Amino acid sequence: MDFTLSEEQLMIRQAARDFSRNELLPGVIERDEAQKFPTAQIKKMGEMGFMGMMVDPKYGGSGLDTISYAIAMEEFSKVDSSASVVVSVNNSLVCWGLETFGNESQKEKYLKRLATGEIIGAFCLSEPEAGSDATSQRTTALDQGDHYILNGTKNWITNGSTAEVYLVIAQTDKEKGHKGINALIVEKGMKGFEIGPKENKLGIRGSDTHSLIFNDVIVPKENRIGEDGFGFKFAMKTLAGGRIGIAAQALGIAAGAYELALKYSKERKAFGTEISNHQAIAFKLADMHTQIEAARHLVYKAAWDKDQGNNYDLSGAMAKLYASQVAMETTVEAVQIHGGNGFVKDYHVERLMRDAKITQIYEGTSEIQKIVISRDIVRN
Repeated sequence: MDFTLSEEQLMIRQAARDFSRNELLPGVIERDEAQKFPTAQIKKMGEMGFMGMMVDPKYGGSGLDTISYAIAMEEFSKVDSSASVVVSVNNSLVCWGLETFGNESQKEKYLKRLATGEIIGAFCLSEPEAGSDATSQRTTALDQGDHYILNGTKNWITNGSTAEVYLVIAQTDKEKGHKGINALIVEKGMKGFEIGPKENKLGIRGSDTHSLIFNDVIVPKENRIGEDGFGFKFAMKTLAGGRIGIAAQALGIAAGAYELALKYSKERKAFGTEISNHQAIAFKLADMHTQIEAARHLVYKAAWDKDQGNNYDLSGAMAKLYASQVAMETTVEAVQIHGGNGFVKDYHVERLMRDAKITQIYEGTSEIQKIVISRDIVRN
């Protein structure tokens, strides 16, 4: 086993770290307060190649490995999870899904613009009654020969109003169950496609989360990804990779909170000495550091599995389950170490604590990850 990062990976980490400090940190509290999308920051991320990190250069991507992507996601998430989730969705769900399963025409038309950050995409699976149960799609795509008629509602869609391209999962043949589901590419502006109100969220408040409404939207047959009935398999395979991105986000949130807590503990004095010298605080820091390192190894292992062409369903689920748990526990402890200041927005840790919670929910709840893990270990 070689745990050494390559020169390229170290450069990616430094570039992402510098960008986070210089571009994401200024104004991050204000964007959170105002629920303001980081438009300028995302544009610069695209210019630097962060919006299509794993995409082949011939389609405008950076051609990097999944470990480099996880490293960048960790660094962005230490500072601004609202920005990092935009990076995650565009890379893991939209670009990867199109490059892996789309045809050449779709790649030329959509992937190149997505990979360069000229536009961003959204992945539309969840519904009011089909969140964790992805097989229960109420959104329908009726086959009309050369096109589909799309009707339904999607909920909690990241990049809901800022995206230009939407990958929509819909039921074409209910009798076939999950084998009757398709994945369609929908463009903003198509007649009958409406964007609902923005959600007022606990965390990642700078990310624009919306419901989407489809009323008799005509989607050309050439916008279907894969063969007829491939939609459910497309969604599951895409989400498996997406979990690595969210695991890396959770890791970054935890690491960011820990770094702030460690710094604060060396500055804040109580009973005549820095609080880091008190065993109660020192032991908290020891636990946080150990858990974060364990989470990092799980995340990198899942990313390595993906890069090696191994099945990463199990490693990705374990990484997301554990990293999101560590994110929640670490941010709570970071607030505790800050004491009263931890409850104040200027110290950032309360925002990281709010941001941490969603990592246990989206792209598969922790309970879903346990289903994936338990099925795999029992079967094998």
